[in-house]
Amino acid sequence: MNRKLALYLGLLALFFIFAWGVIYFGQNLQDGNILQTTVKTSNTNILSSFIHNSKHPVSILLLQIIAIIAVAKLFGIAVKKMGQPAVIGEIIAGIALGPSLLGWLSPVVSEFLFAKSSLGSLFALSQIGLIFFMFLIGLELDIKTLKEKTPAAVAVSHASIIFPYALGLGLAYFIYQDFAPRGVAFVSFALFMGIAMSITAFPVLARILKEKGLTKTEMGTMALAVAAADDVTAWCILAAVIAIVKAGDASIALWTIILSAMYVYSMIKIAKPFILRIEQKYAESKISDKTAVIAAFLFIIVSSATTEIIGIHALFGAFMSGVVMSMTNKLKQLMFDKVEDVAVLLFLPLFFAFTGLRTQIGAIDSAALWGVCLIVILLAIIGKFGGSFVAAKASGMSTKDSSAIGILMNTRGLMELVVLNIGYDLGILSPELFAIFVIMALATTMMTAPLLSAIKVTR
Repeated sequence: MNRKLALYLGLLALFFIFAWGVIYFGQNLQDGNILQTTVKTSNTNILSSFIHNSKHPVSILLLQIIAIIAVAKLFGIAVKKMGQPAVIGEIIAGIALGPSLLGWLSPVVSEFLFAKSSLGSLFALSQIGLIFFMFLIGLELDIKTLKEKTPAAVAVSHASIIFPYALGLGLAYFIYQDFAPRGVAFVSFALFMGIAMSITAFPVLARILKEKGLTKTEMGTMALAVAAADDVTAWCILAAVIAIVKAGDASIALWTIILSAMYVYSMIKIAKPFILRIEQKYAESKISDKTAVIAAFLFIIVSSATTEIIGIHALFGAFMSGVVMSMTNKLKQLMFDKVEDVAVLLFLPLFFAFTGLRTQIGAIDSAALWGVCLIVILLAIIGKFGGSFVAAKASGMSTKDSSAIGILMNTRGLMELVVLNIGYDLGILSPELFAIFVIMALATTMMTAPLLSAIKVTR
């Protein structure tokens, strides 16, 4: 043992002597300027060095992530104690980190953490997270339940879109001149107002039903089927609206819609059999977990890139890849386990924060603007609740269950924020209108759980 120790210490001594010799004689190779620079650098104050390092883009991004996740977790815990889904707290946390609260309370901290020049990386990460989240939304669709409930579910779903969409179009007519950004055509503004009023948050709705133990009830399965049909329809409409807005020219928009139809057809006729073959090989243990995951990730990315290039947004491609993969069994569960925690716990708070940085509650600085905000909220509730309730009642459901369907379909949550950010990026929404619709998304989502409790919906 002593011999081995002596040998080890001898090797260390030889290494340090050799290293010292190389460094000692190597210093003679330096010229005066390099030597002077080295001396100046070595005399730099350690605190200044820390400050300099903290301003590096990677350091800023990591500090942003730490702050966002910590604040989102705190707000999530707080709202859950008030009977609200955690996503509400995360959305509020995002707004709190933006100019509406942090920028107002401490402009210095806000500028250090969320300077405009540093938001590019945060935006890119949030978009990657959204791609995987939209994949999860598609993956969670229960195609079997949707098929079983198709006639009634589609009728209620379409009513829950048509009513608020019509109100959105009417709203656009009255607010276009005051709120539409310069250069935005009325048709683009009106079509987008319609979709912003008619979206439903499928994931929040599903989680509320699960927390209340209603997923296996007649009303619960119907609500899930309606929300699933609503998601598919709304995202198809949104894809067409984006195509029209981006193209500008009617002929280009037509080509984009034709290519979109070809894409959907290819996903059903080509991509679906391919994914089912991978599922079969994976179920039979002919390919490993890693191979299946790589193939699935490539499928998601290729699908998202295709729709982005076509001109209907990468999120639609991610959603469709999830819908196709939802028809598998083992592969679906494998991908859900791999993606859910990273997408929901890490990336989604980044998206909420980025949305919050865009939301300027202070921009709603007059009684008239708050009046418009109230009108938007009322129209959103009337359109979603009214359309869903009437259609559910007409399909033979009880008044209580029809009311529950209407309340649940009025839940907008995260999906509304996704749509709003798309509208903001396309230049359709002004900062004031963006803030108004964010408030509407919060209001309609926060009222869901209390209203369900008020009408005493039980298992």
